[in-house]
Amino acid sequence: MKEFTVACAQMGFRPNDVDYNLKKSKEWICRAAEEHQADLVVFPETITTGFIHNLSFNELYKLLDPVPGRVTDEIGRAAREKGVHVCYTFYERGENGTIYNTAALIDDAGAVVGSYRKTHAFITENVNCGGWVTPGTEVKTFDTRLGKIGIIICYDGDFPELSRELALQGAEVILRPSALLRSFDIWYLTSAARAFDNHVYMVAVNSVGTDAGGNHYFGNSLIIDPRGIKLAQARGVEEIVSAKLDPDPLRFVTQGSREPMVYNHIEDRNLEVYQNILRDGRSPFPRAKGKK
Repeated sequence: MKEFTVACAQMGFRPNDVDYNLKKSKEWICRAAEEHQADLVVFPETITTGFIHNLSFNELYKLLDPVPGRVTDEIGRAAREKGVHVCYTFYERGENGTIYNTAALIDDAGAVVGSYRKTHAFITENVNCGGWVTPGTEVKTFDTRLGKIGIIICYDGDFPELSRELALQGAEVILRPSALLRSFDIWYLTSAARAFDNHVYMVAVNSVGTDAGGNHYFGNSLIIDPRGIKLAQARGVEEIVSAKLDPDPLRFVTQGSREPMVYNHIEDRNLEVYQNILRDGRSPFPRAKGKK
């Protein structure tokens, strides 16, 4: 990868007002480019509607666009005008009446490099549990002029295997657009652990504001380096934070040190002990019943 600046666009949204949120998003792309000299701008999860929408499936479906489509076209124009890459996450109108929770990666020429559909839909959104989102089935990295980028979305970050798969595919930076409603401790722990586990940069951008279901998001977007060191943290308000990513981040064991970092979590794995990891399992503690 090359040295570049990534910006977390911790923007508030207007519930279910796609036109307003698109217009505002384009303004925030301009801000990130002009105020932070960003090369990559990352938005929170489901930024065009909010995570909980309080609409019927059909009402939500009518609001949505495919990929590529109107949403990626408009964000692509803003990306091209400012010469930045953008990761933009929203509910996608899928084929055959499906809805996906999708992150589109758009390059600085305004083209869609690729898209990722959330593979671990949270239980409230998962169509298999009475929600609206069909889980994705593909995990992939994207080659850009900045470097090799992987994407996970919110709850995906709770599953170490997913980020490990991206790291094994060569991801140097993993983006985690989110609308996380649990504690800051869980948010920080999982984001920092996935960065440290895999020696990748983690850019974790959380929602702020209130969705149509009355859920309040706490922001605190994070940029964490491959040693697990926090480079930037937003507050619980609308704002942009950024950091410059070093293309050689594992020279030294910690920030400020000149001692070499001699271990590597990818290269030092003992593969023989992982032979049975890909199998169904059950927690020794039961899942709660009732409201999730």
